[in-house]
Amino acid sequence: MEDRKTSRTTVNFFLLVLLILSSYSISRGKTISGKRQVISLNGTWEVAEGAMEPVPGAFNHKAPVPGLIDMAKPSFAEVGKRSDKRQAFWYRRTFTIDEPVPAVAILKIHKAKYGTKIFLNGKVVGEHLPCFTPSLLDVKKYLKDSGSQNELIIRVGADRESLPEGMPTGWDFEKYLYIPGIYDSVELILTGSVYISNVQTIGDIIDKAVRIKAEINNINPEDETRIQCIVRELKTGKVVGRSEKTVKLSKDSEGKFVYSESIPISKCRFWSPEEPFLYELEMNTADDAVRVRFGMRTFGFDRESGRALLNGKPYFMRGTNVCVYRFFEDEERGDRPWRKEWIRRLHRKFKSMNWNSIRYCIGFPPEIWYEIADEEGFLIQDEFPIWLLSDAPEKPQAEKIIPEYIEWMRERWNHACVVIWDAQNESDTEETGKALRAVRYLDMSNRPWDNGWAAPVSMEDCLESHPYLFIRAWQGNEEPFRMKEMAQLSGTPALRDVQKKYNLPIILNEYAWLWLTRDGMPTSLTGKVYESLLGANSTIEQRRKLNAKYLAALTEFWRCHRKCAGVLHFCGLGYSRPGDKPRPEGGATSDHFIDMEKLVFEPYFERYLRDAFSPVGVMIDAWEPEFAPSTKQNISIFVINDLYQDWKGKVNLRIVQKNRVVFEQFQRCIVKSLGREILTFEQEIPAITGDYQIVAELAADGAKKVVSVRDLRVVESDK
Repeated sequence: MEDRKTSRTTVNFFLLVLLILSSYSISRGKTISGKRQVISLNGTWEVAEGAMEPVPGAFNHKAPVPGLIDMAKPSFAEVGKRSDKRQAFWYRRTFTIDEPVPAVAILKIHKAKYGTKIFLNGKVVGEHLPCFTPSLLDVKKYLKDSGSQNELIIRVGADRESLPEGMPTGWDFEKYLYIPGIYDSVELILTGSVYISNVQTIGDIIDKAVRIKAEINNINPEDETRIQCIVRELKTGKVVGRSEKTVKLSKDSEGKFVYSESIPISKCRFWSPEEPFLYELEMNTADDAVRVRFGMRTFGFDRESGRALLNGKPYFMRGTNVCVYRFFEDEERGDRPWRKEWIRRLHRKFKSMNWNSIRYCIGFPPEIWYEIADEEGFLIQDEFPIWLLSDAPEKPQAEKIIPEYIEWMRERWNHACVVIWDAQNESDTEETGKALRAVRYLDMSNRPWDNGWAAPVSMEDCLESHPYLFIRAWQGNEEPFRMKEMAQLSGTPALRDVQKKYNLPIILNEYAWLWLTRDGMPTSLTGKVYESLLGANSTIEQRRKLNAKYLAALTEFWRCHRKCAGVLHFCGLGYSRPGDKPRPEGGATSDHFIDMEKLVFEPYFERYLRDAFSPVGVMIDAWEPEFAPSTKQNISIFVINDLYQDWKGKVNLRIVQKNRVVFEQFQRCIVKSLGREILTFEQEIPAITGDYQIVAELAADGAKKVVSVRDLRVVESDK
């Protein structure tokens, strides 16, 4: 209890400091109600390399903001790794303010790495070491107005080793480059003396109202202000709720004024991946105004059923992972992570795979990704970039994690898409648990947390499991895994020893260990796997087809056994690295794209995995690869229904050889909402030896057919 009290005191002190500097705004480059002006400082900046001090004398390169330093023209050498060529990169730009500077001026750098130091008009404004959360700096006294030119210079560390010991640096065992830069937007926020420093919205789906918790700063002696709140439908602009009050700006024990309000919403509509309906809150004081987007939704877990609960109802999470920091070092990355139309097309491509969930894995993408996930409708498991295995070169400390967790939560908690705070990946450390205990009370929506492979800290949280069955071939100390072993598995994925003590819902967000590069070659982790499955001389075609079929079969298995709250494939976007540079063994993992600009998936992957993730899904529960001819086999077919309405249709079972149907039968089936049925077919195995396929197909009026496929070899018995 004493540790918790100390942590709470640390959090409150940090919040007090943050309150003085912080600001929140969704609207960019606009004046809101004639009160707050948000000036975008994005664009082309001058850049230079050099030491940590002093400021370089010349800036002879140019680079985009937001972006990474490897986008500079002319380019710099040896970027993304420790180099004797520099200790830091320096960004410079100028801007003017045509009118007098108002009472409040805050510079917001959404995300930059590795450690920032800010200079304005030759004066040091401040530093911000965290790499994954916003820096907010009071620049009022440094600004020139009335058309005078302002010079803004931002220094960033040249590599992850620029940060002090104990701070998270984003270490990733599968990354080779750590490319610095200002990789999210930069804004100048100008507003009046009674200004809103943060707004938190909380959806109350029972009373159909949005609750508001807002922090308001007052730098003038006035002790009261009029606060007006207006709720609109985002797309239509229709006003659906409002309130207006005069309040005294009395500060609480933490030195801040917190305004709380609940506003009923007329004809309230809930947010979900199927209907991502958004609202906008406009909040006004006499001197300031902010606009905040939000969705009316709740999210949590039910321990008894092991299910996720979205808006109070069981909800099955189906999805993928995005490793955007790995994609940052991909040769095909270009400017895509900052192009709104490409990001939207990417999320829509994911939707076409029947995915409703994404883990933003081991790192946060730019803010625009969250806005698009809100709009397109995805449940986001938002994972802080900490990954510690036994030989990790960084050892983050709770006291340095806490301020970053707070900045992360304050920046993200109005996003409808963000439903799980993910403290870290695959790490058994006490430090993240200490940190999340200290900060979780700040989130009034009470989102659950995932604490990686460490012990959970609340019985309202979830566990993560990564059942990499095919890892055995890579480890080399056991017989390689064979698909026939699936018949002996229970459907509950393996947990770490520390996790087994807790009966909590499971998110399975990595599995398989079957990666291929985009050109169909094994990665550094899967060469032995494909050799064990296909021999030493397999073709690209063979590998791609096996990859897709096995991924689909594993996905069906984990989904159909209904032991997991979510099944998320790894991964939808990452890097793909051939074995020639910078390491001869090549990359460890990969995504499945074959055209990154057009967002074309490898065809076998798209064909088989789309069906494996279908809301109404099917699995052939047959795992033996060989049968004797002319025998009769009982084959179980699982049919699952993730929908809120019953499914009614036919289940067709076929034996196929070279597109010729050898046997066919069917059964009619009704699967209740959120339910499962298991059908048994007595199937005769063909009399002629050879290679066949078992195909189970779901057919319903007006719906696309969904299939499950197993390869089958008919061989004479040795007995």
